[in-house]
Amino acid sequence: MTRLKKAKKSLGQNFLIDQNIIKKIIKIGNIDKNKTILEVGPGHGSLTKKILDEKPNLLLAVEKDKNLTFQLKKKFKDNNKLEIINDDIINYIQNRNLTQNTIVFGNLPYNISTQILASLILLKKWPPWYTKLIFMFQKEVADRIIAKEKTKKFGRLSILCNWRLEVKKHFDVSKNCFFPKPKVNSTVLSFIPKKEKIFDIKNPKYLEKITRVLFSNRRKMINKSFAKLFVNSDHVAKNLNLDLNKRPEELSQEMFYKIAINYEKLYN
Repeated sequence: MTRLKKAKKSLGQNFLIDQNIIKKIIKIGNIDKNKTILEVGPGHGSLTKKILDEKPNLLLAVEKDKNLTFQLKKKFKDNNKLEIINDDIINYIQNRNLTQNTIVFGNLPYNISTQILASLILLKKWPPWYTKLIFMFQKEVADRIIAKEKTKKFGRLSILCNWRLEVKKHFDVSKNCFFPKPKVNSTVLSFIPKKEKIFDIKNPKYLEKITRVLFSNRRKMINKSFAKLFVNSDHVAKNLNLDLNKRPEELSQEMFYKIAINYEKLYN
């Protein structure tokens, strides 16, 4: 077994080393020779190697750690189907014209996993350049993503995800499958973009703002937070048939989308 480089806490590194879990993740992607793959944070290349074994058209591996980038380039120097990029993934997503119909894999760094997901949800162009996301999160984060309405874990993440993505839970992963071993277990989720716009919010940043403001005091009634968004908050609430005495977690996903549409009409 290759000796693993010490993980950097600042980059949220925990390297997946269980080969059976890696095989299960690969299977979700249904990779073939016509597919372009983007891998987020390849680390030591355990998942990278298995993706290449499936012979995709191209694999783009984006690694922020310079030392790991150097090791990966050395390890896979003879593979012309792999391009290793030393960059921050959020910066890469925002500043590159990415290939259409790409599948994205990632054992996401714990410290920025939600930021990475949000950046892929809030793209202005939709449908996006990717056809599927296959990501591993801390179990606690995954539970928030798949949380149902009117539950304690329901919040911003589930609202943002369900607006544009079909979310599926695949399996949990024990903390023993990583090096170094994290304190918590993980969960693998996949996301497929929804083609139809049931709630047509032109600029996704408005939904991001609505959820941020309304969930800023999730244990309190939304009346004060709602007044921060709308000057004529009582009038808007009446038109939406919205009870301002409710807490944010008591609202439906659809209500958040309707609030965002109204906000966009007034302030766009």
